[in-house]
Amino acid sequence: MKKLNAYLLIITLSLSFWGCTIPKPGDNMKNINKELTDKVVQFLLGKYGNKAEDRIKKGVSQVASFWTSKDGNDKMFQEFCISSYIGNDEERAKVFNHLCQKYEILGGNFNRISVDLKRPLHLDTGELLPVDMMFGEYEAASHLTDDFFYNKIAFYIILNYPFYSLQEKTELGNKWSRQDWAYARAGDIYTSRIPAELNLKTGELLTQADSYISDYNIYMGRLVDEQGKTYFPEDMKLISHWGLRDELKANYQATDGLKKQKMIYDVMKHIIIQDIPQSVINNNILTWNPVSNKVYDGKKQMENKPEPNTRYQYLLDIFKLMKEADSFCPQYPTYIQRAFDEGMEMSQPEVEKLFTDFCSSPQVKEVATLIRKRLGRDLEPFDIWYDGFKARSSIPQEQLDKAAKEKYPTNDAFHADMPNILVKLGFAKDKAEFVASKIAVEAARGSGHAWGAEMKSDKSLLRARIPKDGFNYKGYNIAMHEFGHNVEQTVTLQDVDYYMLKGVPNTAFTEAIAFLFQKRDLDLLGIKDNDPDKKYLMLLDNFWSSYEIMGVALVDMNVWKWMYANPGANSEKLKEAVVSIAKDIWNKYYAGVFGIKDQPILAIYSHMIDNPLYLSNYPVGHLIDLQIDNYVEGKNFGEEIQKMLVKGSIIPQEWMQQAVGTKISIEPTIQAAEEALKHIK
Repeated sequence: MKKLNAYLLIITLSLSFWGCTIPKPGDNMKNINKELTDKVVQFLLGKYGNKAEDRIKKGVSQVASFWTSKDGNDKMFQEFCISSYIGNDEERAKVFNHLCQKYEILGGNFNRISVDLKRPLHLDTGELLPVDMMFGEYEAASHLTDDFFYNKIAFYIILNYPFYSLQEKTELGNKWSRQDWAYARAGDIYTSRIPAELNLKTGELLTQADSYISDYNIYMGRLVDEQGKTYFPEDMKLISHWGLRDELKANYQATDGLKKQKMIYDVMKHIIIQDIPQSVINNNILTWNPVSNKVYDGKKQMENKPEPNTRYQYLLDIFKLMKEADSFCPQYPTYIQRAFDEGMEMSQPEVEKLFTDFCSSPQVKEVATLIRKRLGRDLEPFDIWYDGFKARSSIPQEQLDKAAKEKYPTNDAFHADMPNILVKLGFAKDKAEFVASKIAVEAARGSGHAWGAEMKSDKSLLRARIPKDGFNYKGYNIAMHEFGHNVEQTVTLQDVDYYMLKGVPNTAFTEAIAFLFQKRDLDLLGIKDNDPDKKYLMLLDNFWSSYEIMGVALVDMNVWKWMYANPGANSEKLKEAVVSIAKDIWNKYYAGVFGIKDQPILAIYSHMIDNPLYLSNYPVGHLIDLQIDNYVEGKNFGEEIQKMLVKGSIIPQEWMQQAVGTKISIEPTIQAAEEALKHIK
């Protein structure tokens, strides 16, 4: 479902219930029976005719499914439906335009409140105080759904702009007008009636989980081997998992790169298994040998007290509150359905089959054989992040860092260059300046993110982790990814014809746009690569990146299946299950390729903890990225991207069909890898 903004959508969690009592779904329910529902439907059909029969039946039955005794008795239900139904098409269109205005006001201002209250949590502004966390956990919109059911606004929208299932959208969507799509998106606003208390709790816990992840750093200069030798700069602080992964990628060309990579991999395994010493997280004083898992203060060995399953306790608590919300969501009665059918608008079995078919394809072993030859050694588990197909892989890291720092010594320098970047990508000068004017750049406390605006008068936010002396290359590369998100967020808010259709079909699409920007980073930095194999290397990079992240996403979705099958499990059992599932997915789709079994590495991704069931968007984004890139080849990139983005948030397969002429598929990526393998030896 495309909600109007993340704060009207969010289901929030808390580690403690603070004494609140959550209403049960049966509490105060007034069961509007079928006889009364049919009576109201027949009255409206008699008054307005059969032209809108489907809408009348849907609207009345959906209102009935949410109606409780608090909303009124049978007579009040009947009177509401009869008096509130809009039978005139012109009047319905006029009302809809007013609804768009109201929801932009609400969405925009709630978004602004949340952005401002979370600034200390998200930005590198100094010490984080307990009061900052308390306000950051607060969601001002948490009572909105309750309020709008109470004052009947929600029922009014449900009645006149009813909900259509994913299957119905798929069957009817290619016949719908833009207005029909916009009306259907209004019907997606109220598919649940989750109590405000539960909304508040979910927001609190997700914020706490996000802060836990955002502040989970390893001081790399304090890592030592058996001889007490360090390999990383003294001041290098890396966030898990993104910073650790990116540093691992950056060391494929380093003289002692393999030693560094193995050390990073040991760190990752300790995080997954949760035997990482609590004392080495965010600690720049103690030294740690991740091979032996021993901690030292100077030469003195310290007690090794592991982190107490904090990672998995957050995941478990999130699951419990998401499950508690299930009974309030009649259209999507599990969080798995809400994440896929509602959020991605691709069913979970459909997505899982895409991934398993891809990971089982014979081209995986062929690409792995090529990587093995290029490395001159057997593959290690962490070579799922092999970075040698990127153009920058042949360019020294120092040269890349120097170029980035010289061009972008500050946030302001990067922001000032945004219009030039967009012009180089094919945007008209006036459009480039307008889009850039709607984006602000800020220094992130965590790894960085893009935060979109929800009303046209606001700016979207680019948050990146920026050192005091300016961007290093990794920071610039991430910033280009986030900039792609910001451009999508801005164009789809400012230029899409209906507010209800702003955005893209799902998160995978905004990830695809971000990938398209990110892969053009060297050209935009002024570093030319005249390698005739560049195109083929990029295709192989996309293929291998898809293979890696599909395994991660398979772990994520199978962990959620396990939690639903084992709702009474504790954090220790969940940890064991996650590790077991990660190894099982590895053994099915990776062990035969890498020549090593029982590796837990696919469970390292932080999004699995703080952004539940988000990870599938990345590999679907890679598939979309390649299909769009194929389509825009030889065309003006900026112009074509803008044409695609203004299609807005119709369902994914319909968007792709309209934009590039084909639906989302693994075949173009596999075929591209086959073609590339013929040229790259």
